[in-house]
Amino acid sequence: MTDNEPISGDLLFGAKAIASFLGISARQVYRLIYDDVIPSFKLGGTVAARRSSLQKWMDGLEK
Repeated sequence: MTDNEPISGDLLFGAKAIASFLGISARQVYRLIYDDVIPSFKLGGTVAARRSSLQKWMDGLEK
């Protein structure tokens, strides 16, 4: 396993995995995390997010 691949069904581990899921760049992911826009957390020193939390967040953005 590398730092930037999805592990266990719902977990996205690393900015690249999150970026791939959202269709944006890793740099944009870090910005959204820094600005506390997307739901995320750290595992060790690596950013992580749940697919289900990101999907719920995106669903909440729709009008």
